Amino acid sequence: MREPPSLLTVPAREPRVRPFSALCACATSACTAPARLPGRFAALGLSPASPCSTAAAPSRPPPRRSHAHSAGSRPPRQGRAAEMAAQKINEGLEHLAKAEKYLKTGFLKWKPDYDSAASEYGKAAVAFKNAKQFEQAKDACLKEAVAHENNRALFHAAKAYEQAGMMLKEMQKLPEAVQLIEKASMMYLENGTPDTAAMALERAGKLIENVDPEKAVQLYQQTANVFENEERLRQAVELLGKASRLLVRGRRFDEAALSIQKEKNIYKEIENYPTCYKKTIAQVLVHLHRNDYVAAERCVRESYSIPGFNGSEDCAALEQLLEGYDQQDQDQVAEVCNSPLFKYMDNDYAKLGLSLVVPGGGVKKKAAAPPQAKPEGTAAPAAEDEEDEYAGGLC
Repeated sequence: MREPPSLLTVPAREPRVRPFSALCACATSACTAPARLPGRFAALGLSPASPCSTAAAPSRPPPRRSHAHSAGSRPPRQGRAAEMAAQKINEGLEHLAKAEKYLKTGFLKWKPDYDSAASEYGKAAVAFKNAKQFEQAKDACLKEAVAHENNRALFHAAKAYEQAGMMLKEMQKLPEAVQLIEKASMMYLENGTPDTAAMALERAGKLIENVDPEKAVQLYQQTANVFENEERLRQAVELLGKASRLLVRGRRFDEAALSIQKEKNIYKEIENYPTCYKKTIAQVLVHLHRNDYVAAERCVRESYSIPGFNGSEDCAALEQLLEGYDQQDQDQVAEVCNSPLFKYMDNDYAKLGLSLVVPGGGVKKKAAAPPQAKPEGTAAPAAEDEEDEYAGGLC
């Protein structure tokens, strides 16, 4: 019998080898024969890429867009900004219309809706502010404040008045801005939030400091009083220091002396003794610029009660300064005022020291010369002449 062939012993096929002439004939027929177009290429009138066509017609790079064309297709930046501003203005006007609608009354609506109207006025103010329309934003803030006042919401009304002041600041109308911020601070106090009132007053003082220093001094002093009433002495003395420096800068030495004395008392109360020494120096300089040597000397004597003042370099420098001023010794006064202790004080007080001039033009007083011993029998002839001249009386 014949055994079945095993699966593992299958004879291998020999590979079919085509002659070289047959391969060349196939390649020639592939290039010359018309290609069959698939249905989608035939419908579009296109032909798929073949090796011959690719070699014959190289692909072209895509055309480059010119710079003018790309720039013209995009809107300019200024145009986009104007479009955004117009959009914000329209948004603000819509909010104003809604607010007016909330304030209207009718047969079934007897009371205006102040809360909703205030909210819409606030949104309108933000929209106008983003569009740089500060006048319209200020008007919207004022209307919001009135609506909050009618709704008895003093804190929110004060916030709206403060925002209106900021809009006036952007319009460079600083006095009107300060008036609105002062009104806001009064409302904060009525509402029982003195800290917010003090911060608003300080902000107003910074706004007006370079324009109207006198008004800034008043605002800083009001802020210090608010902080002092709340027993926040460190914040109060800081604001008093700003007021004192402005008074010195304006050559208002009488008010500056009182302000510095108040600073000194508060620093003594909070036991900040080294700062008390510096305030004593500032106070002495102010009194000497007032030509009041007695007040300056009294100020130094009173400071001996401050712990540590007697043995400090501040005390020694002040004694030397007062001695030179009393003796009209300009060189000694200038030496003390040019020392690092005086030069590294606040700028306004350092300038006071550098510009200090002793009375009498700086001519030092001459000490009385000791009497010289004269030989016996000689007398002062001038004295004798003087006695003889008035011996018989004036007549």
